[in-house]
Amino acid sequence: MPTRQAGAASSGTTAPAAPAAAEGSPASQPAGSSSHRAAPRSGGRIIALTGAASFLGRNLIGILEEDPRIARVVAIDVKPPDTGGSKLRLHTVDLTAPSSEERVADVLATEQVDTLVHLCFLSSPTPATAWAHELESVGTMHLLHGARQVGLRKLILWSQTILYGAHPTNPNFLTERHPLRADPEERFFADKMAAEREFNAFGAKAKGTTVTILRTAPILGPTVQNYLTRFLSQRLVMTMLGFDPLWQFVHEVDAIAAFKLAIDGDFPGTFNIVGDGVLPLSTVVRLAGRTPVPVLHSAAGPLVSALWAAHTAVTPPAFLRYLRYLCVADGEKAARVMGFRPMYTTREALLDYVNAQRLRDVRLLQETPA
Repeated sequence: MPTRQAGAASSGTTAPAAPAAAEGSPASQPAGSSSHRAAPRSGGRIIALTGAASFLGRNLIGILEEDPRIARVVAIDVKPPDTGGSKLRLHTVDLTAPSSEERVADVLATEQVDTLVHLCFLSSPTPATAWAHELESVGTMHLLHGARQVGLRKLILWSQTILYGAHPTNPNFLTERHPLRADPEERFFADKMAAEREFNAFGAKAKGTTVTILRTAPILGPTVQNYLTRFLSQRLVMTMLGFDPLWQFVHEVDAIAAFKLAIDGDFPGTFNIVGDGVLPLSTVVRLAGRTPVPVLHSAAGPLVSALWAAHTAVTPPAFLRYLRYLCVADGEKAARVMGFRPMYTTREALLDYVNAQRLRDVRLLQETPA
């Protein structure tokens, strides 16, 4: 179980070119042939993570390193994480490259990986939608095509509850049986929904491979950085005049713990990972110490569109629906099947973020760059 003071780490994936591998590292070795000759297993489990330099990846690596049952942790990313020790093996792989399919298959076979955790997704929207599509949607296809060539015991995917979409017809709590109805025209949503479809199709055909999808509520805490923390860090927070939807969070420590549970046990299917309780948006803004700025719905769309085009908005206009309508998920299945019990409620996750943000506001805490 990770501690309440998780190490500061960036959230999400950036778009730099893949760096050269360190001399003598596994990433610096040429990819193997299509036969994917496997190295002998030294004992213990071997876990691979894509997006290893992301917030979830960095913190999971630290947790896995401390587990005596884990023999090796394989990091698959375009840049190395700054966590990990003697168990860590780095492989530089750019999932947007057409050659990544063969490279992934070679890494998984050579390292004798039994569990692959796919975390290579953006935690915040980006105007670079074409690159985001190549990374998340096409990159997931490359990853799974490579995984089909080897015998994995388990696949785990990071997804998000915001993919259910914010709608006036939503029930109070959305279960895993509800369809994903986020705006398909918004690339931040569409690519993640496509990745889920790819994983579900893989799971339907794969024999002997457990496929687990964890849909986390918006992640909040003292060290994570994403669109939500940027939204709440503004002194003036836009709200929608006449609307006060319920919001829900999961603490960064609980999100990391949920992935560790999925790695340790076999839980096929999709699970909502959420904190207990909900808060009205007006209460969220007040507890964050921010000033709400109610805006008419008719004016909000053009305003946010212009700000997003100027690269000054936190999110594109599609996120305005979450300022109007409910999008709250039910965590009962994760509690019943996985035994997941969050340490923090939604309110406690918010307050933990707020306490750290107040220090940042007065420049007493150095904020890690995204």
